[in-house]
Amino acid sequence: MTARIITVAGAGILGLWQALTLARAGHRVRLVEASREPFAAAASRLAAAMLAPDCEAEASPEIVRDLGHHGLTLWRATYPDLIANGSLVVSHARDRSELSRFARQTTGHALLDAEAVSALEPDLAGRFSTGLHFKREAHMVTPQALAFLLGEARAAGVEVVLGQPWSDAEQTADVVIDCRGLAARSHLPDLRGVRGERILIATRDISLARPVHLLHPRQPLYVVPWGDGRFVVGATMVESEDTGPVTVRSMLELLGLAYALHPAFGEAQVLEAATGLRPSFADNVPRAIVRADGRHIDVNGAWRHGFLLAPVLAEAVAGYIANGAPHPLLNRSDAYTAT
Repeated sequence: MTARIITVAGAGILGLWQALTLARAGHRVRLVEASREPFAAAASRLAAAMLAPDCEAEASPEIVRDLGHHGLTLWRATYPDLIANGSLVVSHARDRSELSRFARQTTGHALLDAEAVSALEPDLAGRFSTGLHFKREAHMVTPQALAFLLGEARAAGVEVVLGQPWSDAEQTADVVIDCRGLAARSHLPDLRGVRGERILIATRDISLARPVHLLHPRQPLYVVPWGDGRFVVGATMVESEDTGPVTVRSMLELLGLAYALHPAFGEAQVLEAATGLRPSFADNVPRAIVRADGRHIDVNGAWRHGFLLAPVLAEAVAGYIANGAPHPLLNRSDAYTAT
């Protein structure tokens, strides 16, 4: 393999995995990020960082589930602090049809009775008569995982440049990989922003070992434990590019459903209420797109699959640079048609 000089633009979850994978493959990599503080402008800093390919099958194409399992394998091989306790999906008795529907549309789960739910999450004892355990899934604490990847990239020899706005005209690299999310929309006209809202709360009155999804006909909820009594509560998905603060409606829905999961969340402290725009293609599947010049590659459209598929996209780009290898998530711009 011929070593290349590669510039990666954007140090969110997609850019970090690209830089790390390519540096470990022997390339000379420069990672350029517009924000002065790492991750300050990255949509991925707001992610709950669940690696849930089986759960995602409920609303995503099969390719997300299938390649998502490979992404999970790559995370296991790379990140030592991955929390591999699976995911738990529950519903209240009045919403039992939602749980049945979810079970039909997914695989890889075990059906639990009330005793098994209580054994899995003791603090939910007596609250749910049934549930689904997706034992192959995992999660992580987002800030720690991002910091780890940045540190590993530097250790692998990546030159990290913070506080430098991207200028394509200044780049003399052999290959340029654009991972800037919505900032790259001039090259990707079908890219859209999907507004997401989530809340970070803290309480010592309840403990969870894994992400818990509470199904509800109007708005499903997830609660992800981040340790030290912290929980991510989310998330709304709104077809809007509004970047304003969390709305009252969303706050009431998220906190109300958290309270419905367990009343102890009613006394939790709200540490942060944040919004962000998820860059998304029409089918909500991220991909790498090789531009016509063969030198520029756009890696974008993470939607809510950024953490799950970032290592897979990095592997796809590395294979293309090495020997032109095809990959299901890699397209040429002249052959790519948005769906």
